[in-house]
Amino acid sequence: MAIDNKKNGLNRCPHCGSTDTTLDAKTGNLKCNYCRSEFVGTKANAYGGVESLKGDIVGAGAGDIIPDEKIILTLKCPACGAEVVINTEEVTSARCHWCRHNLSVNEKLPNGAVPDLVLPFKTEKKFAEGKIDEFVNKRKFFAHPTFTKEFKSENVMGVYLPYMVVDVNSHATLVGEAEHLVRRYTVGSGNNQRTYYDADAYDVSRDFDLLIDDLTIESSSDKLNQDIKVNTNNVINAIMPFDTDNCVEWNPSYLRGYASEKRDTNIEVLKPAMELQAKDIARYQARQTMEFYDRGARWTSETLTVKGTSWKAAYLPVWLYSYYQQDKKLMHYVAVNARTGETMGSVPINKTRLMIVSAILEVIGIVLALFWFRMCAEIDSDDNPMMFGLIGFTPGFIFYWWQTNRYRNMSARHMHEKDTKSEAKEMKKTDTLKEHRKRLSQSRIQGENGNSVQGVLAQNGAKMMGEKMANYLGLGRMFGSTPDQTPVGQQTLAEGKQKKKTAGIIWTIIIVFGILFLIVILS
Repeated sequence: MAIDNKKNGLNRCPHCGSTDTTLDAKTGNLKCNYCRSEFVGTKANAYGGVESLKGDIVGAGAGDIIPDEKIILTLKCPACGAEVVINTEEVTSARCHWCRHNLSVNEKLPNGAVPDLVLPFKTEKKFAEGKIDEFVNKRKFFAHPTFTKEFKSENVMGVYLPYMVVDVNSHATLVGEAEHLVRRYTVGSGNNQRTYYDADAYDVSRDFDLLIDDLTIESSSDKLNQDIKVNTNNVINAIMPFDTDNCVEWNPSYLRGYASEKRDTNIEVLKPAMELQAKDIARYQARQTMEFYDRGARWTSETLTVKGTSWKAAYLPVWLYSYYQQDKKLMHYVAVNARTGETMGSVPINKTRLMIVSAILEVIGIVLALFWFRMCAEIDSDDNPMMFGLIGFTPGFIFYWWQTNRYRNMSARHMHEKDTKSEAKEMKKTDTLKEHRKRLSQSRIQGENGNSVQGVLAQNGAKMMGEKMANYLGLGRMFGSTPDQTPVGQQTLAEGKQKKKTAGIIWTIIIVFGILFLIVILS
C-alpha cells in the first residue's frame, strides 16, 4: 500500500491517520503504534531505464548540501568528532554510534540534505550481537587483552549510513594484448632445471555498451579516507552489497530507534570514485569473454564514455560495534549488514604474543631447513631439491602476515566489480593472432592488468601482499609493467637477471626479519 507523504517525508498511517509509527525490524515494515497495523513505504528504486539515461539526473536528496535546521539536525560528538543526524520532532538528544557518547542539541552543526531513499533494517539487535560474538570469539587468542576484557557485543548500535546509489549508462572500449598457452615444458635437471612456456599472442579489443544499476558509493568524507594505516573503514565497505532495489522513499519514521550519520560530500567529489569503479566493472565484463586467454591480458587502452547518470542519496542500515584502541589511537569496527547479515570487522592485536608465536615457528622452520640441507648434501645426486629447504625460512613470516590479515582484515573490501548489477550490450570483439612466442619464463603475460581493480579500497590488497599477487587474485590495484614487450630472443637472459635480483631481495628480507625476530625475543 502506498503512503501519502505529508510533511518533509513524515507519513501517516493509511488506516487511522496517526503519525506515531515505528519500524518493525522483523518485517522491515512500518508499524502504527496506535492501531497496530503494518504498512510499507513507496518502493522507490525499481530496476530499469538505465539505457535511456542522458546527462546527470540528480535526486532531490542528492543535490549539493545546504543548511536546514528546521527538523533534521546534525550533532557534533565532542568525544570523537563524529557527526550524528537526529529528527528533532522525535528526540532532542542521541548517542554517538561511534564512541557511544551522549549528545544534545547544543552540539549541532548545519545539516546536509535529506536523502531520497531509505533501506529499512531487517535484522534485530540480538541477531547482530550473535554475529559479532561469533566473529570476535574466533579471534580471541591473539586479541589485545584490554579489548578482550572490555568487549561487550550488547554495545552494538543500529545506524543508518549515507551512500550514493548511482545508475550509469556508458560505453566502454578496451584495446590490448592477450596470450594463450600452447605448451609448458622443462629444460635441464637438478638445480639447473627451468620451466618455459610457449604461447600465442593476440591483438584483442572489446567494445560494448555498459549499463550499471545501483552502484553504491560511501558519501561520508571520513569513509572515503581508505588509508588502512590510520583507520578500519574498509570493514564497513566490505559488508556490501545491500539489496538497494528494496529501498523506499525517505521517511523519518524509519529512523526512530536508530542513529544516523549525515552525507557531507557532493556529487562532484564522488564522480572520480564512480568512474574508477565503473571502469573496474567494464574490465570485469570484458574478462567474461576471454576464457580462451589462459595466460591473461594486458590492456594498453581503456576508454569509458559516460552517456548519462542518475544519482540518489540513500540511508543504508548497519549494525555497528566500535572500539577505540588507546595505545594505537585507532578506532576498530565490527559491522553487520542489517539486511543480509554479512559481517566483517577489525580486532586489536596482541602484537607481543603474535611475535613470540611467530618467532617460535620461525625457529622451528629454520631448524628443519638446516636439517633438510644437511640431508641433501649427503646425497650424491644432481637432483637434490635443496631449494625446497628455503621454505623453512618462511613459516614465521607467513604466520604473522596471515594472522594480522585475519584479525585486522586490511584487504577486505566490497567486490564492486562483481557484485554490482551490470550488463554488457552490443559486444563487439576483435581477436587477431599476432605472433608465436617461445621459451617464455613467466607463467602469465608480461604486464598483466586484465584483473586489475582501481576503485576505492582496491589498493588495500596491494598493500597487504604486493601489487602483482593482488592483481592476479583480483584483490588489488596493479599498475603493471611497460606495455613494450621484450623481444622473444632476449627474454631468457633478461628474466634470468630479474630472477637473481628477486632472489637477492628475498634473502635480504629473510635475514632482516630474522634479526628483528631475535631482537624481539631477547628483549
